[in-house]
Amino acid sequence: GGDVDKFKEVSEAYSILSDDKKRAEYDSYGRVFGGGAGAGQGGFNGNFDFSQFQDAFQNGFGFDFGDVFSDFFAGQAGTRVRRGRDISIDLEISFKESVFGTKRTVLLAKTAQCETCKGSGATPGTKLETCKVCNGAGKVHETNSSFFGSISVTRACTTCHGTGQVPKEKCHTCRGEGVYKKQEEIDIMIPAGINGGEMIRLTGAGEAVAGGAPGDLYVKIHVTPDPRFKKEGSNLVTELSVKLSDALLGGDYAIQTLDGEEKLDIPQGVAHGEVLHVRGRGVPNPRGKRGDLLVKVKINLPQKLSRSAKSLIEKLREEGI
Repeated sequence: GGDVDKFKEVSEAYSILSDDKKRAEYDSYGRVFGGGAGAGQGGFNGNFDFSQFQDAFQNGFGFDFGDVFSDFFAGQAGTRVRRGRDISIDLEISFKESVFGTKRTVLLAKTAQCETCKGSGATPGTKLETCKVCNGAGKVHETNSSFFGSISVTRACTTCHGTGQVPKEKCHTCRGEGVYKKQEEIDIMIPAGINGGEMIRLTGAGEAVAGGAPGDLYVKIHVTPDPRFKKEGSNLVTELSVKLSDALLGGDYAIQTLDGEEKLDIPQGVAHGEVLHVRGRGVPNPRGKRGDLLVKVKINLPQKLSRSAKSLIEKLREEGI
């Protein structure tokens, strides 16, 4: 009947999880592929997805599929190297800092390796001894009862945190844990040309964990806009308002760059919307070269004219200008 069919499916699922190769396929792809006498037959059709029958299994037998394999999964995870928690922070920088790069120092409250015992958990000068709980193996084997019968799982030893050794005399600073809570200053090097929303990863700067590797620190960058400039690749873009007379006759204008004030030569007869280049005043690239500052010309047409100005323009019109 229906219950028998469900039981067969669950039994085959367990056979997959018990097989290292098939389990690796499921961990990597969320499903198991055909090619053998087991998974390629029966209810799996060679491409079985465990999520397909989770609801049916729960309804048919009255308990959650996840609970059935929780010990199995925990046993698999227990053999892996412990790793500390990652930390994510947000950091706001100015537009100029995003162009040239900068260094920031942040103060973080986190779990860090004990400086007194260097993470060993032992009082300096004392030795470590073999953990009596796991006999130095760093892991313990447990047998649990489940729907399928007895399941053997392997877990990291919680007494020695998977190291196989414990301190003879516990460190007084961290009470033998090897880690403790502290405030730590961390320098963050922000590269030139970074954009808002980009992430910087500092490997090993996250939370420490006893008997394992520290997590990472992820820094999300937010850039405060500068109303004068915009980025276009390795170039910076700005606008310059030019008088009509200077557009016709040319002239010199003082412009603002991120390096300071500079003079820009406005050529005679420059057009509205024309782009003038200031070389080497853009964004640095990884090779050390810089893009340009692109200056978009906006010709400022007067809204009102004096009598004398109007008379002069009338003469220009007579000249065909």
